[in-house]
Amino acid sequence: MKIVMVGQGAFGRKHLDGIQKIAGVEVVSLAGGSPESTEAVAKQYGIPHWTSNLAEALALPGVEAAIIASPTQMHADQAVQVLEAGKHVEIEIPIADSVADAKRILDAQQASGKIAMAGHTRRFNPSHQYVHNKIVAGELKLQQLVVQTYFFRRKNINLEGKPRSWTDHLLWHHACHTVDLFQYQSGETASDVFALEGPHHPELGIAMDMSIGMKTPSGATCSLSLSFNNDGPQGTFFRYICDNGTYVARYDDLFDGSENQIDLSAVAVSTNGIELQDREFFAAIKAGREPNGSVQQVYPAMQTLDRLEQCLLGAAS
Repeated sequence: MKIVMVGQGAFGRKHLDGIQKIAGVEVVSLAGGSPESTEAVAKQYGIPHWTSNLAEALALPGVEAAIIASPTQMHADQAVQVLEAGKHVEIEIPIADSVADAKRILDAQQASGKIAMAGHTRRFNPSHQYVHNKIVAGELKLQQLVVQTYFFRRKNINLEGKPRSWTDHLLWHHACHTVDLFQYQSGETASDVFALEGPHHPELGIAMDMSIGMKTPSGATCSLSLSFNNDGPQGTFFRYICDNGTYVARYDDLFDGSENQIDLSAVAVSTNGIELQDREFFAAIKAGREPNGSVQQVYPAMQTLDRLEQCLLGAAS
């Protein structure tokens, strides 16, 4: 399978690292932003073609699909472009930074008949898969999900400490992970939501602290705290409080409520969530089926994010 990688930044390289472990897939082009860094990354990974023109990459012989790991604000336009070119697409989280743009992608997917998948990695991390499998088997029922998403980021930089060409967002990016995960694990769309935010950064123009609450029709709740001001351990930490046990997920590690680590080696073929989501994307293409994390499946999360944004706008007014 010949594919195009879109985006030469930190997450584009995470996908390239994962793809190197997947047989039968060849990245034939890297479509990036900066010509210099795009060329450097292409040479680093042995990609034969690189360009700043996505259409040029998609037109290469035999290309079947593209993975979009470009800045968030470009996701919707590029995803629609890929679908209209008759190619399958996987879009890094978030698929868009508005519900209107998410709907544009969904409409383009339905019109094209091609696969459009969202890179909602939490669905694939073995730690969350372990809990999901128990929920599906009827061994657990989610009662409350408590999540902390914390960074120390007061400048416009990426995970590697390098300058970004775009501005990150607590709601449309980082909260998107948890909103989708909560609805995926509970099997319901949140019926009640609220959101509060702290002051906006004078230069970045975004809220640096946020609190989100959600509740499903059956009564499961989620409490999410997010911050770019946290001077301490960074990342996202999940506590599943269930009717038959408590579980704490830290990246790809899982512990019970007494901090005993759980063996996840039998959950999936890899412990790398990004590799696993890419495997699902390629497997769905080969089988001609809807993937876990399709744009259609994650669209309700985008609608919930829009409702949360309306809460914030209402509070601001």
